[in-house]
Amino acid sequence: MLARMSLRGRLCVLLVLTLSGCGAAPPAPPAPPAVGVSQSPPVVERTPAPVQSVQPGTSRSGALPPVVQHGPRGVTKVALTFDADMTDAMAARLRRGEVSSYANLRLLDLLEKRRIPATFFVTGQWAEQYPEVTRRIAGNPLFEVANHSYEHAAFTGDCYDLPRLAPGAMTEDVAKTFRALEPFGGRQTRYFRFPGLCHDRAALRALSALGVTVIDGDVVSGDPFARGPKPVVNAVLSQVRPGSIVIMHVTEANARYTDDALPAILAGLRREGLTPVTLSELLG
Repeated sequence: MLARMSLRGRLCVLLVLTLSGCGAAPPAPPAPPAVGVSQSPPVVERTPAPVQSVQPGTSRSGALPPVVQHGPRGVTKVALTFDADMTDAMAARLRRGEVSSYANLRLLDLLEKRRIPATFFVTGQWAEQYPEVTRRIAGNPLFEVANHSYEHAAFTGDCYDLPRLAPGAMTEDVAKTFRALEPFGGRQTRYFRFPGLCHDRAALRALSALGVTVIDGDVVSGDPFARGPKPVVNAVLSQVRPGSIVIMHVTEANARYTDDALPAILAGLRREGLTPVTLSELLG
């Protein structure tokens, strides 16, 4: 079912579950601006922000940062990205002992054993909750670290019931996360993913001085709260194309079957002649 839903429809289901563990998704918010990166002229998939002729992480002062849905289609590469969400509500569940962990160590074991490059979008609160795991990710030359906000709050209104950041707090939220991640070293990037992929011109404008490239993605895995690995595998392999950016999660309690699904996903990519790479390599 997830594979037949729109990108934002799937995200709506997943994020409502992340916040509450149950309940129906709210009406979908207005779609944010996004532009696909391609070897041919960019295809506008939603109301776009102006296309910037810059390399990732080098937006001009005052210009809106680039927004990337996918890499060039004329390649045999895909980027596997893993979000490390941590909201205040998730932190509270940890403190109350309602969940055991939001860090999927078996997933990391698999990536390391098979030497699979990956990009991790880490929230500041997740890095502070799991400093040793963050250090492990940053210390692996096959992995790179990206910014997923500090506490996974929304940058727009009506974003899947996420608590909303004040407009004046957006710039500092992202800057604070970069400061929190920097001491871990490794392959630090200026990539940023909005919580819920929710962004508008005001949110983009707030980040214009930070030199970021905003990364959305064109393949939503459906791994949060999946009831088994097969739907995750099917969701990825039914959507993936050359140049795709795949969105998965390393938050074990909210994505219990990502590690179980990963071997079949990797096998399916091999059958399609697609090689996992980091975002930097895909977009470079």
